[in-house]
Amino acid sequence: MTPRRARLAQSAVVLTPSGLILLLGAWGIRRQDAVWRDEAVTYDMAHRALADLCRTLQHVDVVHGLYYALMHGWFRLYDAALGDALGAAVGLRLPSVVAMTAAAAGVALLGQRLVGRRAGLLAGLTFALIPVVQQYAQEGRSYATVCALVVWATILLLRGAARPHRRLWPGYTALMLFACLLHEFACLALPAHGAAVILARLPRRVLRAWALSAVTVLAGLAPLAVFSTRQSAQIGWLMWPDPLQLLTFAVLAVLGLACARVRVRSRGPIGLRALGVPLLLLPTLLLLLLSHVEPAYVDRYVLYYVVGFALLAGAALARLLRPAGEPGRTRTRRLRRTLVLAAVLAALLPVDVHLRSPDSRVDDVSAVARAVREIAEPGDGLLFMPSRRRIWMATRPHDFRGLTDLALAGRPSASHTLYGTELSGDAIRERILVSRRIVVAGDPAGQLSDDSDQEIAKRATLRSSFVECEVTEVRGARMALYARAAGAGDGGAGGC
Repeated sequence: MTPRRARLAQSAVVLTPSGLILLLGAWGIRRQDAVWRDEAVTYDMAHRALADLCRTLQHVDVVHGLYYALMHGWFRLYDAALGDALGAAVGLRLPSVVAMTAAAAGVALLGQRLVGRRAGLLAGLTFALIPVVQQYAQEGRSYATVCALVVWATILLLRGAARPHRRLWPGYTALMLFACLLHEFACLALPAHGAAVILARLPRRVLRAWALSAVTVLAGLAPLAVFSTRQSAQIGWLMWPDPLQLLTFAVLAVLGLACARVRVRSRGPIGLRALGVPLLLLPTLLLLLLSHVEPAYVDRYVLYYVVGFALLAGAALARLLRPAGEPGRTRTRRLRRTLVLAAVLAALLPVDVHLRSPDSRVDDVSAVARAVREIAEPGDGLLFMPSRRRIWMATRPHDFRGLTDLALAGRPSASHTLYGTELSGDAIRERILVSRRIVVAGDPAGQLSDDSDQEIAKRATLRSSFVECEVTEVRGARMALYARAAGAGDGGAGGC
C-alpha cells in the first residue's frame, strides 16, 4: 500500500464512524420540538445571568454547574446567530451531537491502536449504532461530553503507556478532571484505567504516573464532591435501578465478554481485553455497589461503559469478518455477513425511530405547554402538582401568559432555585378558594404524591371545593381543568 493510500485508509477509520454518528445525531434532532424536563432545566439554567447561576448552584444542582456555565456561553452565541431559525431544542442538543461525534472518532482510534484498522473502523461503527449512544447524542445534558472526554483520556493513557512522555500524563489528568467536574461519576473510569494498567503488567513508572494522575483528579474533584453532598436530596427520587437499564447493561456485558473470548492479537503494551473488559464492567458494577449505600444508579451516569463494549465487539467482528481463502467460500461468507448485518440494522431501525419521537423521553415539556394553552383562558389560576413540575414553563413561558400561578412565592431565577419557592399551605388554600377556574399541570395517574404541606393543601382544596371538568393527557403529564363546585362558597354558582 502506498503512503497516500495508507493515509486515506487511516483517515477513513476515523471519518466513517464519526460521519455516521454525525448523520444519526442530525437525523430527527428536533424530535418534533419536544423537550423533556432535564433538558428544560439545562435551558433555564443556561439562560440565567452568571451571577444568578452561581447563587443558584450554592443551593442546588452544583454537580452540573460547569456544564451549565459552558452552555451559558454556547447559548449566547447560538441565540444571537441561529436561535430564531432553529429553535431551543436544536440549540440544546447540538453540543451533544458534536461531543458524541468526537467520541466515535476516539473509539475508532482506540480500536486501531489496540488491534488494527479494521478493528478500529468496526469499533467506531458499533459505537455509533448502539441505541443508547444515539439517545444521548440528542440530549441537552452533559453525558455525551463526559463520554467523549473519557474516550480521549483513554487514548492518552495508551500513548502514555506506550511512549512515556511528561506531557501526556498532564493531558490525561486534565481531561479526566474536566470530565469529573462535568459529572462526578466520571471518576469511576479511573478504576477501569487502573485495572488496565495493572492487568497489562506495565513497568512501575507507568503505574506510578497513572496513580499520581488519579490522585490529582480525585483531589481536584474533592471540593465539588464534598459540597454536593449537601444537595444529595436532589437524587432522592432514585429508589432502585431501572429494570430496562439493567437489562441493557446485562446484554452488553454478556455480549462483550463473549467477544472478549475471540482471539485477537493486540498491539502496544495494554491489550484489548485488559482495557475493554474493565471499562465495560467496572464503572457500572461500582455504581451499583454504591447504590446499596445510597441509591445512585442511572445508566447515563456511566454512559462511557459502552466504549468497552464497542472495542471488544469491533475487534471480534474484525476477526470474524476477515477475508476467507477460497473464492467460493469467500462469496458465501460475504453473503452471510451481509444478511447478518442487514438483520441487525433492521432490528435497530424501530428503536432508532422511537428515539427520535417525543415518546422516547419521560415527558414532553412542549406538549404540556400546548395542552395548557388549549384548555386555559386568560385569568385562570394555575397549579403545578408537584411544584417541581414548574420547570415545564422554562422553554415556553409565553404559553402560560395570562394565567396566575396560585402557589408561587418566588420565581426560580429570583429565588435562586430550580423550581421557584411556594407559599405556605394555608396561603395556597386561600388563593385557590378565590379562583373560579384552575388549570392543574401534574403527573400522570399512578405517581407517588408529595406529602409537603403545600401539596396536601392543593389536593385537599381541589377535592373539597372544585370539580374536574376536562382532562388532557400527554407524554408524562396530565392537565386538568377544575371549576368551582356549585355551592362552594360562591352563593351557589359554579360547576363546569
